[in-house]
Amino acid sequence: MRDAGARGDATRRDATRRASARKIFRVWEWIDVPTTDDDVRRRAVTLLTAMHMVLTATVLRAAARMGYFERKSVGRGEMVKFGALNSASVALLNLSLGFNSVGFYQMSKLSIIPVTVGLQMTYFDKKFSARVKLSLAVLLVGVGASTVTDVQLNATGFVIGLLSVITTSIGQILTGSLQQKLGLSSTQLLCAAAPWMALTLVILAPPVDGALNGGNILESNYSSEVMCYALMSCFLAILVNFATFAVIGKCSAVTYQVIGHLKTMLVLGFGFVVVGDPVVAKNIAGLLVALFGMILYARAEMRDRALTTASKSTADTESSAR
Repeated sequence: MRDAGARGDATRRDATRRASARKIFRVWEWIDVPTTDDDVRRRAVTLLTAMHMVLTATVLRAAARMGYFERKSVGRGEMVKFGALNSASVALLNLSLGFNSVGFYQMSKLSIIPVTVGLQMTYFDKKFSARVKLSLAVLLVGVGASTVTDVQLNATGFVIGLLSVITTSIGQILTGSLQQKLGLSSTQLLCAAAPWMALTLVILAPPVDGALNGGNILESNYSSEVMCYALMSCFLAILVNFATFAVIGKCSAVTYQVIGHLKTMLVLGFGFVVVGDPVVAKNIAGLLVALFGMILYARAEMRDRALTTASKSTADTESSAR
């Protein structure tokens, strides 16, 4: 009897732990993680992202007024174009998930890294060593094996997916290049761009989410639980937006994408260990390969940075000697 009671208590504790974990996991689903759940795919994700940006803009303006950082004046035209591009990227990614299978959507997200590398090499004269390219290839193979399942293709979805990859790649490259060009910190650029991103997303949300939901999202009724999760995601999104601009500014758009795939791998691992998702050998193998690719990338990137720093130091020394 005592053993049976102990087993019952352990079962109840395990069920409570898994239920709590699923609630945490649902917050991640709201923010960025794709899922095969049709209910999740029909949510007003563009409107939610607009809420994220509105709160981000509000908090940053308040922080600047309180003296936490110095606000810098930036050309309105440049920020409007930058904000519109990033907002279009969000809207197109959401439409891509709505019009394509989850597998094709994941393949689209995987292709952002090679497209970003190609654009930077072609138009920004950035060089990537063979070590970095090889490590990225290993990473993409691992993430693909872990996440890509059903790949279904249609003409409309393919065009939307292609546009989403291009706009996302350009937007993330500009996030880094504008900080250098305008002499802004990541916080200053986000503060300048967030209002325009929020405005564009508010305009795009009704037609985009309406196309995904098949109705007017402004007339929908949202439960108190849904609103609670939305509010939680808004506060988390402030940190996510800040981290996005900071990582791209300090590192690069490619490094940001690598970190994004690390997040995906962590969520998968969380699902296996805590939520109790079924363990599939293919997913586990892909996860390990992806982590190995990330380690290779980190080592290759650090080595290339050290070589670049050393060559600059040598060039400065020779210039001073002359």
